[in-house]
Amino acid sequence: MTTVSVPAGWPATEEEARAVQDELRARVVLGEAGPPPGTGRVTGVDVAYDDERDVVAAAAVVLDAASLDVIAEATAVGRISFPYVPGLLAFREIPTVLAALDALPREPGLVVCDGYGLAHPRRFGLASHLGVLTGLPTIGVAKNPFAFSYADPAAARGSAAPLLAGDEEVGRALRTRAGVKPVFVSVGHRVSLDNACAHVLALTPEFRLPESTRRADALCRRALQEATTRH
Repeated sequence: MTTVSVPAGWPATEEEARAVQDELRARVVLGEAGPPPGTGRVTGVDVAYDDERDVVAAAAVVLDAASLDVIAEATAVGRISFPYVPGLLAFREIPTVLAALDALPREPGLVVCDGYGLAHPRRFGLASHLGVLTGLPTIGVAKNPFAFSYADPAAARGSAAPLLAGDEEVGRALRTRAGVKPVFVSVGHRVSLDNACAHVLALTPEFRLPESTRRADALCRRALQEATTRH
């Protein structure tokens, strides 16, 4: 497990964080299809918090995209690096997530975030932020639609409907299990929306949430428990 300090010069105010978002958002690449689903490696990242102890734990779990077997994993623990502000949650997570990714013994391939990419009030959620900083293809897969609207997709697995900010499609509501609430997929960096949805379907053979997210969620919770028990 890697221990992380808050980086020097990290934004300390909402104004500073928004200025960083504005600068980095211009670097998001939307014109690439991304890696083919079911090939190479897919890495799930997730975080868990203990706000009382000011601790955040991140996990990165690398899966073989074809078999969904775990081939590498890493964790990192650090201080929460930014206060809770809706729309700026990435600033609480990024340093520790980057440390977990850096600790992996293998290249991560496509990175799947438990959260948002373009489906964000400022069109720059965690998946986009992480993609720009690392150069990796990234997608966001969220459990709820944030403030965006959507028509309920058809009940069959694989059905989808646009996730809308007014008339702008910022992602898709995607049915990964027949008759079960959809997940909300958005592009982060260097992946098309069609391809992102295809990846999510490949990662959900049994459950609503991608295997990448399920594995990373379990691992970061264990890491947080170990870290806070030591404290």
